[in-house]
Amino acid sequence: MGDVYVQAALEAVIAEPSLISAAKDPRIALYRVMLGVWRSVTINTMTDPRSSPLEASARRNLEAITPRPRIAFLLRSLEGFNIEQIAQTLDCSVAEAQGLVDTAGREIADQIRTDVLIIEDEPFIALDLQTLVEDLGHRVVDVARTHREAVAALETLKPGLILADIQLADGSSGLDAVNEILGTLEVPVVFITAYPERFLTGDRPEPAFLITKPFLIETVKAVISQALFFDRRSHRPKRMELRA
Repeated sequence: MGDVYVQAALEAVIAEPSLISAAKDPRIALYRVMLGVWRSVTINTMTDPRSSPLEASARRNLEAITPRPRIAFLLRSLEGFNIEQIAQTLDCSVAEAQGLVDTAGREIADQIRTDVLIIEDEPFIALDLQTLVEDLGHRVVDVARTHREAVAALETLKPGLILADIQLADGSSGLDAVNEILGTLEVPVVFITAYPERFLTGDRPEPAFLITKPFLIETVKAVISQALFFDRRSHRPKRMELRA
């Protein structure tokens, strides 16, 4: 189905090359053409029987979101567009584009509302994270400041998402804490850190999302929604064994 839309969009560009050649940002222009085709052409929306369960679940979740917020969410989370680029693509104001992304976040939260464990040693940052998580409709069940506190929280809690710093208050590692947690629980993980190099060189879980500090609230919200929406659960990295 997507291939048919792409073909129609490319045919529109061939018929009128100035749609792309005259644009300051060809990628935005191409998406504008694509959305124009999508609005004007009706294609059979039958689900591909070859779809995996994960793809089918993502499709159901997507179809439950109002169309314009869904487009804004996909442009933000999958294509990496910022709010200004989304506004240009959808031919709306920056404020409206932000509202569409926020609406998508709330609608997604209605489908995938979950409990969140925050591993963060800075009180103000932890409070900011808790506020934005709750704005999305989720519940923060605990805020851990150290490796020990994070692991101890799992004795009574089973969070559906973990937000973790890497460098913690007592010098311990949030990365090590998460890997220990993932020994007993598979859960999406988003690392939010001022030390991304420690994530890139460490024994990191697979998959995992990385956001660097200082962070933008809209970025954190988009990544949280993406991690939960596509149900990308993390697990401990597989260790390589050397054999003689």
